[in-house]
Formats: sequence, structure tokens, C-alpha cells
Amino acid sequence: MRLFLYEISGWLGYLARPQVMLQVISGAVLYVIYAIWIRPHLLGRGHRLEFLGSLGLLLGLRLNALVLGWLGLPNGLAHYVAQLFSLWIVLALVKLVARRWFTAASIERLYRQLVRPLFALLVVGSLINQLDSLIDVGQIPLITLFGEPLTASGIVLILTIPYFLVVMSEYAVVGLGDVLQRLLGFSSSTRVAVELVSRYLVIAVGSLWVLRRIGLNSTAIAAVAGGLSVGLGFGIKEVFSNFVSGLWLLFEGSVRPGEILFIDGDPCEVRSLGLRAAVLWRDRDNAELVIPNQDFFTKTTTTYTGSDRLRRSQVEVSAAYRHDPDTVIQRLEAVARSSPRVLPQPPPKALLLSYGDSGINYAVRFWIENPMNNASIKSEVSSAVWHRFSEEGIEIPFPQRVVTTLPQNPDPQELLSGTQS
Repeated sequence: MRLFLYEISGWLGYLARPQVMLQVISGAVLYVIYAIWIRPHLLGRGHRLEFLGSLGLLLGLRLNALVLGWLGLPNGLAHYVAQLFSLWIVLALVKLVARRWFTAASIERLYRQLVRPLFALLVVGSLINQLDSLIDVGQIPLITLFGEPLTASGIVLILTIPYFLVVMSEYAVVGLGDVLQRLLGFSSSTRVAVELVSRYLVIAVGSLWVLRRIGLNSTAIAAVAGGLSVGLGFGIKEVFSNFVSGLWLLFEGSVRPGEILFIDGDPCEVRSLGLRAAVLWRDRDNAELVIPNQDFFTKTTTTYTGSDRLRRSQVEVSAAYRHDPDTVIQRLEAVARSSPRVLPQPPPKALLLSYGDSGINYAVRFWIENPMNNASIKSEVSSAVWHRFSEEGIEIPFPQRVVTTLPQNPDPQELLSGTQS
């Protein structure tokens, strides 16, 4: 660690030289002028104008290096900054051209997760190489891990390689899943399972390679694996259970993205199925539910899209006793058939359910295509039934009660005679 701090003090001493400070200050002034006076006027006026503004800054950096050389001053750091900014301009141009074939959100996500971190690593590594030897700095021992010295390059590998394994494996396994699906012809849910298993396999193998690369021996790796096993047994048992359940669900295909499940009395659409939990969308309040994967094995789950997306719905209504039941049944079926979102096949069917206190109870059953629209379609059919009954004079009864007011001091004989009569 002392040797590393000594190297850093040497870099600071180099940067504190007047010739170097002049290059740093001149480049910083150009960037401040661009950031304060030029870039704000270009934002929101199109990506091409913003790109031209960046080209102007690059031209200023190049001219700054040339002027310093013409004055006989050192300009190596100024040339280095201009070269790095040239590379950034190339990446910005590629990003601008890629918008023709890909969405802006996907490109921005790729640049945020992969391109910018790689560029930052390149800047740091090349800057260290300008000030010193990158190989020599990487071999400086900093700490001791499991009895083995851990160098600066080993720490960088531990901090960066797992991140890039997680990010890059996501893009790599998508292409692998597409190729395997075309060759083997398996379902979309199986493809998702293959992609996830392949991704975690790549991450696991890459992590083991990093541990071997930084110099940890087999005993140390076995100790790490033993610690993870103890953690699985005591601390993260539920997480591991959800992980295994997620893999099983993906391979089995019993719960798939886009499927409609009945959760707590509401139809919910499966948005995504991960290795820990499934994300479901509830239509009535636009809420997302996160359901642990193992709940699908320990609880009964009703699905409306297991074999198809058709669902039978029902609207109940009462009619007065004076109306012919056959007529009421015909009217209910006609109303359901005329509803635009009710499927004609299977045809709607009306039934007499029971004889109630105030009227006869009926139900009309019909089929719909999307279970998520059940509430709104039932509302449409119920409203249409009310209008049809109103047009044809069919009464929808409601409970009626007769209220009798008794005198304050009633005669018992009068009450008895009233009861007998």
C-alpha cells in the first residue's frame, strides 16, 4: 500500500509542473466555454446540432495542442486529451447512426450499461499509462486475501469483471437463445429458461476465472464455496428456493409472460418471470404485484390462459313474476349477442337461476376473448340489459317493505284482533 501511495504522490508531482498545469488549464477553459455558452443553446435542437457542437470542442482541443507546440511548450497531455475526445466523438457518431435501426431507449441503455463504463476504464488506464507504466502499477501488492497478496490489477478485476459479466452476458444469451430456438424449435418460455440458465452459468464460470486469475488457490475458493453453502442453509434459504422454483416454472411453462392469473379475486397479467419472483400487472388500479416463485408451488393458482385465452363471464339480473320467463331469457340472450365484445361462439346462454322473494333471478352467460376486459364487458352488458328491459317494459323488482306505525299506548285487544285478522 505504501508503494502505491508513493506512486500516486509521483503522479501529483508531475501534474503540478507548470508546463503540465498550463495544458490542463487551457483544456479546462475550452470545456467550460463549451459547457456554459455553447452546449445549452444546442440542447433540444436536434442530435445533429449537438454533435456539431462536440466537433467544435474537438477542434478547439486540437488547436490548443497545436498552439502549445508552436509556442515551443510541451503539448503531450493536450494531444492525449484531444485523442480521447476524438474517440468519444466516434462513439457519439455511432450512437447517432444506430438510431435509424434501433430505438433510442435501447441504444441509451447499451451506452449507459456498457459503452460508458468501458470508456471510463480506457481513460483511467491510458492516463495511468501516460504518467507511469500500467503493468508496473498493476503488480503493486495492496492487501492480503486468504493468505495471498492481492495486487492493484487483481482489485480492478474483482470490481469490474463481475459487472461486465452481468451486463454483457445479457446481450450474448439473447442471441444464443434466438439461434437455439430456430434450430431446435422450442417454445418462448423454454427459450427464456435457456437464456437465464446460460447467463448465470457464464457469470459463475467468469467469477471462478477471476478468483483464479487474481491468485487465489483452490483451498481459498473451496472456503468461499463452503461459506456460500452455509449461507444457503441458514440465511438465504428462501432466495435459493425461489431460484429453483423459477427455473422449474420456466422449463415447465406452466406460468408464462402474458398469461392471465386470478390473484386475490382479480385477474392479473404476468409481465415477467424472473429467477426470484414473478411480476404481475393488475388492471383495475394499474398496480404491479411481485409474487415469489415458490408461491406458485405451495398455493393453488387459477389461470385463464392455460390452454386458451377465452373466459366465460356472467351477468345476473331479476325480473318481476308477471313476466314470462321464456321471454326474459330470449331478451337476455339477444342483448348479449348484440354486445360488440361478446364472442358469437360459443353463443350466449341465459338461465333461470331461482325464485326469489321479490322476483325471478336470471343469469346470462357469455364468452369473452381477453380476461383482463371482464369487468368493463360485464358493465356494458349490464347497462344494455337495463336499457332493453326499460324499452320493453320488463320490471326489475327491488325489495319492498310495509311499515306500520303503532300508537303510543295500544290496546292489547286491538293488537290481538289486528293480528287475527
